Amino acid sequence: MAHEIFWLPEPEAHNYPAALSYLQLLYPLEAATALTEKLKAAPVVSFKAKDIFRASGLSLMGVSNFHVEKDRAKIAAAKKLSPILLVRNENRVVIADGYHRLCAVYSVDEDALVPCKIV
Repeated sequence: MAHEIFWLPEPEAHNYPAALSYLQLLYPLEAATALTEKLKAAPVVSFKAKDIFRASGLSLMGVSNFHVEKDRAKIAAAKKLSPILLVRNENRVVIADGYHRLCAVYSVDEDALVPCKIV
């Protein structure tokens, strides 16, 4: 049974340091920091969960993953999820923060609109 998915209007403050931590693996610190600052200023937009996965080239993490299960439980309890943070990189989208949330949402409704910030 599909659940309605609820979202916060903006990403939570702790999502940005998490994004910076991940982006530092892909970019030098200065570039990762600049991207994180751009994400903070970016507007929230929405894309379908399945389209974000296609653009990222990532595999869907199984629902047996602890973090995905936590987010699925939030969805089932009608708790609000934080929008995800995305970075365009050539012909791919980097999920800077929110991969587990995206996997949980996709497992509930692959056509669900996912609020996100993208730079």
